[in-house]
Amino acid sequence: MERTPTTAQPPPVRLVPYGEGDFPQLVLHNTPAMTAHLGGPEPEEKLRDRHHRYLHLGGTGRMFKIVTADAGEAAGLVGYWEAIHAGQTIWETGWGVLPEFQGRGLAITATLLAVEDARAARRHGSLHAFPAATNAPSNAVCRKAGFTLVGTGDFEYPKGRWSRCNDWALDLTEARTG
Repeated sequence: MERTPTTAQPPPVRLVPYGEGDFPQLVLHNTPAMTAHLGGPEPEEKLRDRHHRYLHLGGTGRMFKIVTADAGEAAGLVGYWEAIHAGQTIWETGWGVLPEFQGRGLAITATLLAVEDARAARRHGSLHAFPAATNAPSNAVCRKAGFTLVGTGDFEYPKGRWSRCNDWALDLTEARTG
């Protein structure tokens, strides 16, 4: 099922469930520029493992391809998955928009669509994002999408690499207004 925003304006993107044929999209996200705040590109074996995880999240999350509404171009990826944080099981979210599509608000709209999907799943009461403290664009997406900055901490991602990240949270038990 594709997701589109419920606004009066035509949405700039729609979400399409991540599928078997989307590995090339994942490869486009595995560049030094796209992974600068994530520890750098992954080796192909790790990328194939990630592809497999995205395909088999089942009830533990969902991944989507971000597709432009006007031209139907694959612009990025967004999703949410279960994670343990502060001793609780939560939804964690993440996104990436390819460089040629950045600066258009697509990440915000796609994130809001993923929020709607996570809220509809009624599995967890909160959704968290953990962008690097130095990643100004992703922190701006969190703020503009209605997340609240909870704090800052050191997070290990990928395994063996620690970085300072902001913890942004969104209450999924209340409907978004405005």
